[in-house]
Amino acid sequence: MSAAIPTRIVPSVEPTDASPKQVARDFQKLIDGGAKIRPAGEAKDDPERLLCSGYLPKYEVSLFDTRFYLTNVRKNPAIRFLVAYVVQRPRASGPLEIFPRIFYKDLSLVWRAASHMIADDGDFWIGKGDVRTVRRGGFEHTECVESTTDLPFEVQGALDTINERTRRARIDHQALFLVLRNAPRTRIAPYSDFSEPRRKAARNPRNLIHGGRRIARFTRKNDPTSLQIVTGFEPDFTKGVLEVSQLKSVLYHGELQRFRILSRNRQVQYMFVAGPKHAWIIPPQALTTELSTYGVRTVDVVADEDLFVPGYEYHFVDETADGPVQFSQIPEGFAGPQSEHQDDRADASAWLDEIPLIRQFRRKVLGQG
Repeated sequence: MSAAIPTRIVPSVEPTDASPKQVARDFQKLIDGGAKIRPAGEAKDDPERLLCSGYLPKYEVSLFDTRFYLTNVRKNPAIRFLVAYVVQRPRASGPLEIFPRIFYKDLSLVWRAASHMIADDGDFWIGKGDVRTVRRGGFEHTECVESTTDLPFEVQGALDTINERTRRARIDHQALFLVLRNAPRTRIAPYSDFSEPRRKAARNPRNLIHGGRRIARFTRKNDPTSLQIVTGFEPDFTKGVLEVSQLKSVLYHGELQRFRILSRNRQVQYMFVAGPKHAWIIPPQALTTELSTYGVRTVDVVADEDLFVPGYEYHFVDETADGPVQFSQIPEGFAGPQSEHQDDRADASAWLDEIPLIRQFRRKVLGQG
């Protein structure tokens, strides 16, 4: 059996001190030295089109054996994003490869890597990573595991720094088409370049967190107080707080704090976000050092997704279906008022504030009663 992927606890990283011109020159040196740019989208047959279209990197960030060359932040009506060039050491003989990706900020305030997209006849959807099959009501359903696209906690602050330095995000309607595969409208599953590194990592049992089983679950449906966490995987609120960072959000009413916290057994890391009115948990991550060409970890931490409902979550009436249909990602009966800034999102505090883990976080870390 092969060795497990190494793990390491490291501080969060920030962009290098190099100027935008120096970053662009260093990036060009890679290309002049024979590195190949490998877009997955429309620029696949003409990678230089990305650089000629103004997508030159302005920032460089390094984590483990991966370098990220990053543009300024841009936006379209759907997302706020940047073009990221992911560079890793060659694993075999051949030229250095550079993988353009789209990093975007989700409304849960976590930066993600888009796995692909669907843009067809008015439909637009960002691919949200790997999928799983679940059985409900006697039928099998395929659903996205969105946390598989979450970028490492260790680079979240660097991306926020770049976001803050971008005084005015440029409106951009072409980058996603150049960089991402445009999938058929029925395909929510990612392509093999996203999923295969994860499959390979999972084939070695030594890489699996808690044997690939859930580390946290609710024992009763729609009961936030029924949370159970496997012993050792609880956040260490006393000695495990690694970092505290600041961020801002209009959606969440101003200033927020983000806490990176280790589990008691030091096998996983949590990220808690606290604002004036909300506290919620970003899905935990492993401490493994292997990243895929999408910049995401190849090893999962499995837990009940209802533990990671953000402060505001999707909750709206879908008028496009055959008759109005209520769509909600908030556990039934816990949706609060609609957001004043995002009318398709509702306040999930009624659910979150009853979760024992969040109550402990408020008491032990925030010092609230």
